[in-house]
Amino acid sequence: MKTQELIHQTENYSAANYHPLPIVISKAEGIWVWDVEGNKYLDCLSAYSALNQGHRHPAIMKTLLEQAGRVTLTSRAFHNDQMGPLLSKLCEVCEMEMALPMNTGAEAVETAIKTARKWGYQVKKVPDGQAEIIVCRDNFHGRTTTIVGFSTEAQYRDGFGPFTPGFKIVDFGDATQLEKVITPNTVAFIVEPMQGEAGILMPPPGYLTKVRELCTKNRVLFIADEIQTGLGRTGKMFAYQHDANAKPDMLIIGKALGGGVYPVSAVVSSREVLGVFKPGDHGSTFGGNPLGSAVARTALDVLVDEKLAENSREQGGYLLEQLQAISSEHVKEVRGKGLFIGIEIRKTSGKARPFCEKLMKLGVLAKETHDQVIRLAPPLIIKRAEIDWMIANIRKVLT
Repeated sequence: MKTQELIHQTENYSAANYHPLPIVISKAEGIWVWDVEGNKYLDCLSAYSALNQGHRHPAIMKTLLEQAGRVTLTSRAFHNDQMGPLLSKLCEVCEMEMALPMNTGAEAVETAIKTARKWGYQVKKVPDGQAEIIVCRDNFHGRTTTIVGFSTEAQYRDGFGPFTPGFKIVDFGDATQLEKVITPNTVAFIVEPMQGEAGILMPPPGYLTKVRELCTKNRVLFIADEIQTGLGRTGKMFAYQHDANAKPDMLIIGKALGGGVYPVSAVVSSREVLGVFKPGDHGSTFGGNPLGSAVARTALDVLVDEKLAENSREQGGYLLEQLQAISSEHVKEVRGKGLFIGIEIRKTSGKARPFCEKLMKLGVLAKETHDQVIRLAPPLIIKRAEIDWMIANIRKVLT
């Protein structure tokens, strides 16, 4: 079937909850994808940073196939021989003590919320039913009913109430405002070190350091949602590491943890925090399954062994510098860290989507976020020559 036939079939049978670019991908390898007509494109979205290691990385594919030939699923009713080694490696990479594996990023955020509340009641001794969690304006932590309930994006909430209570909202990057809303019942502050869906927004330098100080002072769990920003995307293994002494109490990880081939997520924290659970408190049929665990361990090995965070820092710094040097009446700002970059289009030039559609015709796949921003997040394996080719095509579209 051709592109338009496949798009028509998809749109005929699928709920219209996405607005994809008009391309149908049928093959992928490394940083490249091909459509059903055989046209080749540079993937600058990486499945929203789930493909940090690139499409079908040979080591990850080898693990996937080998493990699929042995055992794929046991449920947590039994132990398997892959989950322990994954959690040990994950704790080593995160410099934490314990991990709780799930499948999707949204599940991991829900797990973090349940953990923080349980810790608040059991350890901090907050009165039952009064735990408060603080989040940031313009956050994006997932699509579950609880999570969209503390979103400030009207569309994410429209038609889905009533919502779960117990959340307060502060401006992203404003530590003074955070300090003012903390109460004795505050159990956690959940924040993305950089806001991806909001348009690649970065807080002022030192913000996360101040957050760490406030959370320590008030005995509040500092929880960093690194689902998009973690695992090398911003030029560090985790984005919080761009600030000094800003280590959180809990990390929420997903997307690239599955190596682009399997959904794997986790919350990683201390024994004090994750030690609040007892059997039956929380679970997942697929969480920690042997296939996902084996894949995730290899995905972590690839990130570390191939120094992908370092490549992200080097190539991303060059990409940012080159993009900022482009003189264009359409561009309001270019910002980001590592290979996580946003090009904000002036409202006088229209929305970002037409620019993304023009890029697609030149062989560069990027996607708009929050109407005005072109998000660039290619796989972290990208090389300088490929970045130069990308820049040349972006320059054509912007000028």
